[in-house]
Amino acid sequence: MIIFGTKGYLYTLAMITLVCGRCGNPAAHSLKKRVTKFSLFFVPLFPINTKYVTQCTFCGAAQQLSKEQAEQLQASAQQPHQQPQYGQPAVHDHQHPTA
Repeated sequence: MIIFGTKGYLYTLAMITLVCGRCGNPAAHSLKKRVTKFSLFFVPLFPINTKYVTQCTFCGAAQQLSKEQAEQLQASAQQPHQQPQYGQPAVHDHQHPTA
């Protein structure tokens, strides 16, 4: 007897602040990756389906994304913010004229 089937895995890739398309609130959205893998004798062997989704943490609305869109969102979430932190001096790239 051969036992085979599929199993789903859910990975949270990032937490991003976006404006929700359903509720209109600027809220945190989780960027998730759903992978369905083929298994043989309860051992996952290879992925057969991969989907990317953002989910609003305020209203729970989910939106499916392409792989390219998900990669762009994940890259933007990993970039450091360009604004100076509170209490830190801002860095200016100008020179003062010498007299």
